[in-house]
Amino acid sequence: MNLYKYESEKDFQQKVKDLARRLGYLTYHTYDSRRSDPGFPDLVLAKIPRVIWIECKSEKGALTEAQWIWIDILKQCGREVYVIRPSMWDELVDILS
Repeated sequence: MNLYKYESEKDFQQKVKDLARRLGYLTYHTYDSRRSDPGFPDLVLAKIPRVIWIECKSEKGALTEAQWIWIDILKQCGREVYVIRPSMWDELVDILS
């Protein structure tokens, strides 16, 4: 049984933040984005010399058009941007290590 499919995006995002902090990253998340422009990635992680943008999604969560635009433009600017799902935990650990 795939237990990942039952993890909420909110719970998963907190686990990502906890991992990042344990690995020495500063983390930023806009907690109430209702007044923010749409699509900006969920998390920004910083640890010299890196800045990483992460969009957290549940296993079945879909990206909005605004999220795709932000991810695309950040990548075109040469930035590290990832869409991470619970089943990608091992990959995330590798990315942040």
